[in-house]
Amino acid sequence: MEITPTIRAEVQTYLIRKSLTMTEFGHMIDLNVGTVSGIVTGNRSISVHQLDRITMGMNLPPDYFYERYIEECIEEEPLNWRRISPFLYRCVELGRLDCLRRVVGMLLDNPVYLPSLFEVAEDSFKKGYTEAAAFLYENVAEGERYQYSERLAVCQYRLFTIRIRDDQEKNYDAAIQFEPYVERLDEVDQLEALKDLANTYRSLRKWDKVELFAKTLEIKADIQYKLDQAHDVKKENLKKPVSPPFAYWAFSHLLRAEVCEARKDYEKALQHTYKYADLSWVKETDEVTFKWKRRYEEWSEANAYVNKLHAGEISVLDDYVASFSSRSEEILPGLDNIIEAANRFRLDIDHILKQFEKEILTLLDKPECMGVYNQQFTTERFTHFLRELAIYLLRKGRFSDGFTFLFSCLEKSAESNNRIQAIRCMRLFTHFKEHASAHTKEVYGDLIKAVNEDEE
Repeated sequence: MEITPTIRAEVQTYLIRKSLTMTEFGHMIDLNVGTVSGIVTGNRSISVHQLDRITMGMNLPPDYFYERYIEECIEEEPLNWRRISPFLYRCVELGRLDCLRRVVGMLLDNPVYLPSLFEVAEDSFKKGYTEAAAFLYENVAEGERYQYSERLAVCQYRLFTIRIRDDQEKNYDAAIQFEPYVERLDEVDQLEALKDLANTYRSLRKWDKVELFAKTLEIKADIQYKLDQAHDVKKENLKKPVSPPFAYWAFSHLLRAEVCEARKDYEKALQHTYKYADLSWVKETDEVTFKWKRRYEEWSEANAYVNKLHAGEISVLDDYVASFSSRSEEILPGLDNIIEAANRFRLDIDHILKQFEKEILTLLDKPECMGVYNQQFTTERFTHFLRELAIYLLRKGRFSDGFTFLFSCLEKSAESNNRIQAIRCMRLFTHFKEHASAHTKEVYGDLIKAVNEDEE
């Protein structure tokens, strides 16, 4: 069994091999000779900053000594947060989750370190180190004694945010897991959390859940707006939500309009649409307020057309197209609404598809989230659009194009673990199977085989 030399021994060997004095090496790595001497002789503890300077001077990878640093400078000495904290941050930055796990495991034996670990998790999350942040949040949550603590709720909210991706099954699990904690967040933070939760269920088309959290969001946003208006202290001293409270209130009605639309109650959908269209009661006149008012005005105009279109008022079609044609983030939702109405009322919209041919091909390459739409909403909306477009083309006898879009929908549904949409694609192929060429059937068979292998 090979014995690994200590950090100090390896530094000493390096100096001898390179014929360097401690003074010369100190100049190279910007450390004074006393510090270098103390480190080499073992009379001085090593900080992670000093370790990084030494490693750089020896032309080694920055994390080369990290495992030995844990053994020699953390495990063998009394726990010292001032020394450990910078090391944890470096482990996060360098992706050394194995080292992070070892040190955190030691710290969790003492609950006094939970608040500090939570701060490291928050900093890691803000800087985009989500894998490390998720590990830290999970451990802080497990170590939290009080189930109704705000810190535990924040950990669960962050984990929910990190876990939401394109996989529909995992998104549903993440939402269900976070649900019990949303009311335990700070009242201001609840607004954004409720919006995120409702948006996730929206992308899953779980309309009862969307309605439940949209109603809660309306009540809490209304309370927060009134509190803001009534406060005597300066507003800059108050904690503020990500968006103005009235914007959450308006969004709650936008969501409820969408729920009513899904239930084919277009009259009630219009009532909610007209509610968020009229924000004249909002007193603020700053640029952020103006931006949100203008945005909801645009959405209400477009969604009023959608409600009327789905209710059978075909005359609004051209006006609806004009309302979103110049706004890139609204093209996918707009086309999806139009193709769905075309299939329901057997409309000919070839001229519209031709108008947006370039945008459709761009979406096929990679649908990207734009504006206020997150990735899971965009992905779900795109798969829905692909299937509706396939239906439209297959009914018109354009079988080659229809099957192309159908297979694309099946592929995207499998990638996002959207089983309901995948099953609908299979049923649709079965319905039009007699019009498929031998090559098309072979492609379908290979696709189904790949999907089944992914399932396994």
